[in-house]
Amino acid sequence: MTNVLTPEPMPAVPATKLATEAEAREVAEAAREHSWEAPSFVRELFEGNLRMDLIHPFPQPSAEDVARAKPFLEALEQFLRDEVDPDKIDREGKVPGSVIQGLRELGAFGIKIPEEYGGLGLSQLMYTKAIGLVTSQDGSLTALLSAAQSIGVPTPLKMFGTPEQKQRYLPRLAKGAISAFALTEDNVGSDPAGLATTAELSSDGTHYLLNGEKLWCTNGTIAELMVVMARTGPKRISAFIVEADWPGVEVVHRLQFMGLKGIENGVIRFTNVKVPVENLLWGEGKGLKLALITLNTGRLTLPASCVIAGKRCLEIVRQWGNERVQWGQPIGRHDAIAQKIGRMAAETFAMEAVSDLASLMADRGGHDIRLEAAIAKMWNTEVAWRMVDDTLQIRGGRGYETADSLRMRGERPDPVERMMRDFRINLIFEGSSEIMRLFIAREAVDTHLSVAGALINPKSPGGEKLKALGRSAAFYGLWYPKLWLPFRGRFGYGEFGPLAGHVRFVERSSRKLARTLFHCMIRFGPKLEKKQAVLARLVEIGAELLAMSAACARADRMVRDSPADEGPRELADVFCRQARRRVREKFRAIWLNDDHATYRVARRVLDHRYGWLESGMVRQSPDAA
Repeated sequence: MTNVLTPEPMPAVPATKLATEAEAREVAEAAREHSWEAPSFVRELFEGNLRMDLIHPFPQPSAEDVARAKPFLEALEQFLRDEVDPDKIDREGKVPGSVIQGLRELGAFGIKIPEEYGGLGLSQLMYTKAIGLVTSQDGSLTALLSAAQSIGVPTPLKMFGTPEQKQRYLPRLAKGAISAFALTEDNVGSDPAGLATTAELSSDGTHYLLNGEKLWCTNGTIAELMVVMARTGPKRISAFIVEADWPGVEVVHRLQFMGLKGIENGVIRFTNVKVPVENLLWGEGKGLKLALITLNTGRLTLPASCVIAGKRCLEIVRQWGNERVQWGQPIGRHDAIAQKIGRMAAETFAMEAVSDLASLMADRGGHDIRLEAAIAKMWNTEVAWRMVDDTLQIRGGRGYETADSLRMRGERPDPVERMMRDFRINLIFEGSSEIMRLFIAREAVDTHLSVAGALINPKSPGGEKLKALGRSAAFYGLWYPKLWLPFRGRFGYGEFGPLAGHVRFVERSSRKLARTLFHCMIRFGPKLEKKQAVLARLVEIGAELLAMSAACARADRMVRDSPADEGPRELADVFCRQARRRVREKFRAIWLNDDHATYRVARRVLDHRYGWLESGMVRQSPDAA
């Protein structure tokens, strides 16, 4: 089936180094999870069904889960406070060996590894709480632990490894062996069809010969083990566990970045590396699917980190908003600043609702969270980035000044400048915001493609189109009219009390979202995949509806548990008021927009038609690289 939502290759890259658009589409489609065996709250939203029963009452961790994690979380917090100097790590560009060893001794590299293999065996939610503590102190440490456990060897090994592989590697990882994930290459990022690294099976069938070079491999410069993606045949990408000390594995460079100065990220080269066949994970040709399934939970680290970034920002602006006096009163009481602070508080509450909901769904099981995880990653990173930016604006010159400089002048060294540098990568890590929108959009139209894909695919033969026509008539004849009917009406969802109106808005908007998506498919047909700005707005509406639903469900749970505190409802109410305005604006912009004119200008920029716009600069030498 055609994947109508695969991003186009960038024209600036030589075509000889890229897979064709059709090949990229085919590889991406083959790697997808094609079935929906468990319910998905977000998928139902995109189809016009508000399934609050899937998230309300808001799930809670078990008392046993919390009790088991408590000693570790307390020890981790104490260690971070006493032993980790984030400004020193930023200044020197290195995480001290003593800090890494201390994390090993705490068991921080085996948080989710089962106890039978020597790990802590904690839940996904408790893992994100631990990562949150780390993030509140230093982003480079978050990258170290997250790359090792969210996308590194332990998670895919736990999910897809053989008993022998688990017994061999999980105890070692639980003790602190650092791991990495190696997929990206010079011309391969979110589109893996052009993967150049190869793994050829030996003639005697005992090993693969691995050759290639990987770029931006987090932890790659210090890892003992890594998951490496390599081509094992035409359109077949496989995953291997590779030991860093094997002959032929070489760290070419440690890379330097704008932020996360302590991150151990590098270029890794493989030259005739002999990888035993028993180190193949899951099976030949299953590497990309393994990666995508792993990321369903692996992506949840970033949303949790964003929550903590929001909390830190809120702490900073609360203190500064009370201390800094201008024009006769604290700046936090001036409306221009108060509006930012109020929005930050409401969005922090909503981010935590989205993050915790996705993690709790993963722990509880019985849910397909691929869309929830993707939206949590996309939405939380973008909201938190705006909060970091607002925090710098509120702090003014002190936000732009480094923590070391503030400390030298005797002021509180709030690390806003470092936070901005460290946080920006989160909109790119583990799928950029643009790729996330395409991924979510592809999954959102899955039902429609299953029913009517052949009708909009110009390459489908007449017989398939005829069958699709029959399926479409039967499906849409029942599904579409229901999208216009009121469900709960004016008085539904009364169990949410003052928030009921917001939940009713989500229900109405869900049905409108489903109708609009269907209308877009009819209007644009196969060209819908090129209307990425339209698809982005549809995805953004779905994200806002998820955040509203999660915020209302969480607020209701919290107020029921502590009836005297109306704070959660107040925060959810403010967030939902603002989200409703954004949803209405995005619905209007689907049909009334300047997308075509903007795209035309972009093409002319790429064709250097507006060269005069770039005049007045000091020209860079052609050989400056």
